[in-house]
Amino acid sequence: MSDTPCPSTACDDPCPTSQCNDPRVTAMELLVDVQAGVTARLTPVLDAHGISGHDFDVLMRIARSPESSLRMSDLARQTASSTSGMTRVVDRLERRGLVAREPHPSDRRVHYVRLLDGGSDKLAALMPEVLAAIEHWFTGQLSGQCLEQLLTGLRTVRGVVLPEAEEADLARQHATSGQDEPSRAGGLEAATSEE
Repeated sequence: MSDTPCPSTACDDPCPTSQCNDPRVTAMELLVDVQAGVTARLTPVLDAHGISGHDFDVLMRIARSPESSLRMSDLARQTASSTSGMTRVVDRLERRGLVAREPHPSDRRVHYVRLLDGGSDKLAALMPEVLAAIEHWFTGQLSGQCLEQLLTGLRTVRGVVLPEAEEADLARQHATSGQDEPSRAGGLEAATSEE
């Protein structure tokens, strides 16, 4: 730590009150606080089943994908992970018999991660407790209308800051609805044209 005194101009007003109390700052702070709080409540549930929060997120994204299979690169992008970091996660889940890595039939550079029965069983065992915790600590605190508004707002922001996850939702909706076209122009093309 430096012994240099803080310049008086830097310490007088580190954050003007009008800016520190700006609703934009408050919204971001609340989002971070709620995420941290709900995660802290879910961690013991996941720990009891021998799974980390990140591993749970990865398993859920694979399980919710069409045919319970997802490209490695898409999985890394959706979870904001590096490719090498996702490789380590998938290696760990594969050793536990929860997922399998499979090569693309026509492009050896592309690998998919598929949920195995062990992964489905793991999710089936922990989901009742996870859902109960989410209901108790998060969604149960909101009215139905408030929850719908929150979901709409969060999806809007996620579509800007993490479009890969939004594209995955659109692809999943497309696969389960039997539509000929995704619900947003370019949705599937953007999700499948890379790699």
